[in-house]
Order: sequence, then C-alpha cells, then structure tokens
Amino acid sequence: MAFELFIGGRYLRAKRREAFASLITVLSLCGVGLGVTALIVVIAVMTGAEAHIKERILGSTPHVIVMPGGMAQGMGEYMEARKEILQVPGVLGAAPFIQSQAMIRSRRGASGALLRGVNPALSNEIFDLKDKVEPPGAWDRLVPDEASNPEGRPGIILGKEMANNLNVIPGDVISIISPSGTLSPVGMMPTMQRLEVVGVFSGGMYEYDSTLAWMDMKQAQKFLRMGDTVSGMEVRVKDIYKADRIASEITGALGPMFWATDWMRMNKNLFEALKMEKRAMFVILILIVLVAAFNISTTLIMMVTEKRKDIAILKAMGATKRSILKIFVLNGMFIGIVGTALGISIGTLLCTILEKYQFIKLDGSVYLFDRLPVKMEMFDVLVISGAALLICLLATLYPAWRASRLDPVEIIRYG
Repeated sequence: MAFELFIGGRYLRAKRREAFASLITVLSLCGVGLGVTALIVVIAVMTGAEAHIKERILGSTPHVIVMPGGMAQGMGEYMEARKEILQVPGVLGAAPFIQSQAMIRSRRGASGALLRGVNPALSNEIFDLKDKVEPPGAWDRLVPDEASNPEGRPGIILGKEMANNLNVIPGDVISIISPSGTLSPVGMMPTMQRLEVVGVFSGGMYEYDSTLAWMDMKQAQKFLRMGDTVSGMEVRVKDIYKADRIASEITGALGPMFWATDWMRMNKNLFEALKMEKRAMFVILILIVLVAAFNISTTLIMMVTEKRKDIAILKAMGATKRSILKIFVLNGMFIGIVGTALGISIGTLLCTILEKYQFIKLDGSVYLFDRLPVKMEMFDVLVISGAALLICLLATLYPAWRASRLDPVEIIRYG
C-alpha cells in the first residue's frame, strides 16, 4: 500500500476530539449521494417521458408524410406514387390516407375530430393499430359488411377519450358533419352522414385519443366529395432516425410537385422542449453536488489546519509536496467516490421500483401519459457520475495545494 493512501485513511478515521470534522465528512458524503440520487431519478424520468412520447407518437402517426405541393387540392394517381415511394431504399411500406376536420355528434354530445380515411389493408404496413382497438376485429369492420351490418352503414373507430366524451360504445350510431358543405337554394348546407361505431382506439396519449377518428378511405372520399384523390401518403421506414434523409429521397423520386416531412420535424418543438427541460434539470440538480463539494473543501481545510505538525514531520522525513498533495486529494476523492456510489445505488433502486410498480399515477387529461415513465440509460448514469467526481476533485485541489505549500521549518519552530 502506498504511504499516501495509508496516511489518508488514518486521517479520515477521526479521533474523539475530531468528531466535528468527522460529522462534516459524513454530511459531505450524504450530500454527494443525495445529489447523485436526485440526478439519476429525475434524468431517468425525463428520458422515460421522451421515450414514452416517442413510442406513442410513432404508434399512431407515420414516420414520413408525403403531400401534394402548390395549389393541388389532393393527390391523384396515388397508387402510382405509392409504387415510386416503395422503390426508395429504406422504405418498408406506404399507404394513401385522407385527413380532414369534422364534427361528430351523438345523442348525448358533440365533439370536434381529426378524421382520417385509411385503407385498412395497406395501413397495416405503416403501423399496427389492431392491438389498440377494441373489440378485436373492429379494424376490419370499417368497410360495411352485410352479414354484421344489414343496413350497409359505414363504420367508424373513435379514440377512447372521444368515445367517453360522446358517451358511446361499439354498436352505437353517430352523425359526422363535414366543414365543406353542399350548395343549396338556401345557401351552403353541411354534409352529414350516419355511421356505426365499430371500435374504440386507445393509443395511450390523451391528445390522440380525444381527437382521432378513423373510417374507410372510400367512404371518406364519398363523404368529403374528393373523387379518386387522397390527402397524401403515409410512409414507414426501416430506421426512424434516418426518416429526414429518406423524406428528401422520396421528394426527389416523386418530383417537385410533392413535398415530404418526417416525424422528427413534425414534433420538433415537443422534443426540443423535452431536451431543454432535461438539460435545465441537470444543471439545477448538479448544484446539490456542488454544495456537497463545498463541504468537502471545508472538511479538508479543517483537516489541514489540525494536521499541520503531522505534515511538517512528514516533510522533514522526506515526503515531497506531490505526496502531501496526493494525501489530501485522495481523502477528498474517497468522499466523492463513496458518495457517488451510494447515490447510484439508491437512484438505481428507486428507478427500478418506480418502473416496476408504477404506483405514481398522473392525470391523462393534463399530462401526455397516465403513469410516471422511468427509463435509465447507462450513458446518463456515466455522465452524472463523471460530473459528480469531477466536482469533488476540483473541491479537493485548493486545500491539498495549501497543505503541500506548508513550510515545515516554520511549523516546527512556531508550532
């Protein structure tokens, strides 16, 4: 064992008359541990929130959306465009869709809705919504079936929160009203159609569950009087983090009359806000570790003051300034390492409990999720640990430097 490590360990084991210094050491250790624990838990929650929102968004929206540019009211010959899109490297699937604002009215209420007309068969290439719709098989009942629907009434799938607001269940009949009406002798009359609720969609995000409604694309074309055109194409890609590049390649393949956007650009403000909050929380909570680091400096300064004669004797026996510096740096780093390890252990335990039992529930109408999301990433833990150890190291430098600069002759002469 190096003598610097041996002497540093002896100094940390305070005697009875040095109990106050020992208490400050324990408080410094607990401060570092508390700061690291808070950082790990809060950053894990922020990371979990970002991952949860990303999962929910990609579970209900396509990776890339292709729309006609200019003054075009819709995309014609969309099946030809689909063939061109599927030839772009990295594209896994493409499906036409129709999107429009509408109002849905039941006997018990009314609600605005974002109406999406889809081809049920092709839409399965983009995202699997079947597992999120109750009852099973509801997705296939969007198209009227004479066996289950003798009246031939088209079907519609409503978001869970919208269905609750309208107080409807599968089997009920609702009316859908289009904002683009029909010209009549008495003026513009709204277009209205009655549909049967065949299923309820639950995507886990209140914003989507309270606004989205799906119907068959052919029925949506008739209802909105779009002819054989669609609003655009939904595209699924292999690598979601290359969606922006693939969107550019799709635009190049289709020509200048089309434009494409990816999921990252559509939700840029949301994810930028989450990243900013994550950085802000890191800076704020690292101040806890900084306060603990000041306690480490205080502990070492008191130790240097009490061990002046010991330092003088060590120097008289041949100890170098570097050795004295190392003794007190090791003392401070011991506090930092033990405190950081304690914080990582407690933080990991808390995150595991929060992730497993999910006993903290949130209001889905206020937040984007109904339970506190937690996701620990090794990179975040390493950054937090590194930052804590760096702060502790910097806190030890000045007291250790002062100890190494003490003059043994002056100390021995004057005491």
